[in-house]
Amino acid sequence: MICGKFKDEFIQLPYLARERFQQVYEASLHGKVTCACCNQPLKLYLGIKQKPYFYHADHAIHEQCEQYSETIQQAAASKEIVYKETNGFRMPAQRAIGGDQPKKETAWKPYQLAKLGQTPLRAKEKTAAKSILEVKLDDTQLEAVTTIDGPLLVLAGAGSGKTRVLTTRALYMMEEQQINPASIMLVTFTSKAAQEMKHRLNEYAASPSSGRLVCGTFHSIFYKILMHSDPERWNGQHLIKWDWQKEQYIKSAGRELGLNEKEFPYDQALQQISFWKNTFLSNRGIKPETEWEEQALFLYEKYEEMKSAQNQFDFDDMLIKCYELLAENPDLLAQYQNRFRYFLVDEFQDINPVQYELLKMLSSHTNQLCVVGDDDQSIYAFRGSDPSFILNFKSDFPDAKIVTLAENYRSSHEIVSSANSVISKNKQRHQKAMNAQYQNEAPPLFFFPHDEEEEATLVVNDMKEKLENGAKPGEFAVLYRTHTAGRAIFERLAQSSIPFTIEQEGLSFYERRMVKGLLAYLRLGMNPDDSAAIVHVMSALFIKQSALNDLKAFSITHDCTFVEALTKLDSLQPFQKAKIKRIVPMFAKLKALKPTAAIDMIEKDMGFSDFLKKRGNEGNAIEKGSDDLKDLRVLANKFDTIAELLAHVEHMTAKSKEWKQKREPHAVQLMTVHRAKGLEYEHVYILGAVDGGLPHDFALDSFRKGDEKPIEEERRLMYVAMTRAKSSLSVSVPQYRRGRKAIPSRFIRGLMV
Repeated sequence: MICGKFKDEFIQLPYLARERFQQVYEASLHGKVTCACCNQPLKLYLGIKQKPYFYHADHAIHEQCEQYSETIQQAAASKEIVYKETNGFRMPAQRAIGGDQPKKETAWKPYQLAKLGQTPLRAKEKTAAKSILEVKLDDTQLEAVTTIDGPLLVLAGAGSGKTRVLTTRALYMMEEQQINPASIMLVTFTSKAAQEMKHRLNEYAASPSSGRLVCGTFHSIFYKILMHSDPERWNGQHLIKWDWQKEQYIKSAGRELGLNEKEFPYDQALQQISFWKNTFLSNRGIKPETEWEEQALFLYEKYEEMKSAQNQFDFDDMLIKCYELLAENPDLLAQYQNRFRYFLVDEFQDINPVQYELLKMLSSHTNQLCVVGDDDQSIYAFRGSDPSFILNFKSDFPDAKIVTLAENYRSSHEIVSSANSVISKNKQRHQKAMNAQYQNEAPPLFFFPHDEEEEATLVVNDMKEKLENGAKPGEFAVLYRTHTAGRAIFERLAQSSIPFTIEQEGLSFYERRMVKGLLAYLRLGMNPDDSAAIVHVMSALFIKQSALNDLKAFSITHDCTFVEALTKLDSLQPFQKAKIKRIVPMFAKLKALKPTAAIDMIEKDMGFSDFLKKRGNEGNAIEKGSDDLKDLRVLANKFDTIAELLAHVEHMTAKSKEWKQKREPHAVQLMTVHRAKGLEYEHVYILGAVDGGLPHDFALDSFRKGDEKPIEEERRLMYVAMTRAKSSLSVSVPQYRRGRKAIPSRFIRGLMV
């Protein structure tokens, strides 16, 4: 059915303003939408593959109501006004308020299937498997396994079986070539990958001597070298394991600069220090470009001094100090070169300068260096990783052989073909195209929600339909560019019965500094004695936290609220007093406003924009405070009152803390694209595929300034996201993002009609 009633308004879906679908949908879930014919509750269907329609909440077929809806639809098409007698009332089947026809840009936009190229599916006989050591391999996998002498670069595309190749190669070297296992070093990037490699080696190895092969992460292997060289100096008791320990040092240094502990982004400073260290930038060789970088550099210098004074080290030191140890002690280096003659490296595209120099140094006597990776999946530049090492491998090792694993055993032909089309636009890459092994006649699907809220609704409803048809929760993944982009889908799933797990590093959306600060204004508007909120508002007003005790004392001695007590602080500058005197009366006005209007008042009239400009982008070029407020505004649009918004925030904050503790293996997975690398799922949804989302605004800004590296990395992110899907891939292209008209991602426009 196309018609219903909501808040005494007669609704016809073809003429309903596009931005109102989510509002009516949520109202229908709470029984607030009724049938215009029988007055019984209606629900609104919102899904990816069908146009919206109303249906009775009891799921029964009401013939009279269906006929009534058809009459309305016919009348609407002919622009005639029709009246219908219902329950003794003559109801007009009028068109919706706002014009005779829906505007083109606000009309419901049906989904599209990806436009596939002419690339044929590779014939299966060309990838027929051959057995070696009871492991089945295709031709190129076999070549990678059996090419032992000299440097070797194995370009292992998505889903091409790189783990199988690495472990089989190690087995082949030990059991077929009789190479001493103790002379082989197999390096991985994660402990999980190392454990998987060891498990496979133990499973297939015929000889127990395979256990002498050294297999581990960069940090674990090179830390052992340090330990052997000086057990007392590198005792694990001296290791700084946790960020909070590092923060103690840099906060101490920050006090010398007068930095506010609650407001300065010390977590971002630690990331910056780690980046500098892993790219071989000592504190003496850094030229800061911003005030924030100057502050971070000062913290870096002090951190290194205090750490050294306490004879401590961190994880980054494990690699840097090992490199320095071997470079400064030729005899010790020679000992390890005599021990290790063959080197196998996983995920080579993620290597950073320190790791690369260590490998080159250790393997320089034999050049028996086999590296496996995919330049199309290099997505960790923010950690210091550099795809140039894999792109220039042939230059550094002229005798190197290159073997390309181009068979994708994970995804359907339709998905592989689309992903090939996306990544082929990158300029800095090894030219290659993956070949799928099967097709399922299900091209990637593009759908067009109005905004982030509706995007989440469409995804969850599509999941429900697939679950009803036999899919299992653990077969789904929802991927997004940044953590904040996962807020709406988290909330929608938390309100459903679908089990899910969220992979999240750092703070949840409502704990982010700018979000928390603005919400504090709203809380004080509702309760001017909110002791937690006043702390955040004082920070936003640039009032030192040392004044908090004075404020509390004034509120007691003058029998007034915290908000009123702000005007009684004597330690403030004249301009601060003037500003506070002006804004204090505004707190009382907030509670009467709609949430979006209240946010406008806080930002423009109460001076929060000043705090945003000063503190909103400190230390983070990707996630900006101004973007957080735009996201908050999208959420606020859903609510009529501040009380409703704050109740929702409290509920979802509690849910976020609860779900952070859960790890359900057989549940829908929510995660950033970075966290999804190396994983695979039957059904994948990619959120926010618009310019500014993926690719991110940061990359677009860099591109406009002439730097193409970030935009190429963003395209690799899209490629990684697409190739996580095995059988179905659904890509969301919101029409509005953060309240503004959005443009489909430049990465996928060529796949759209």
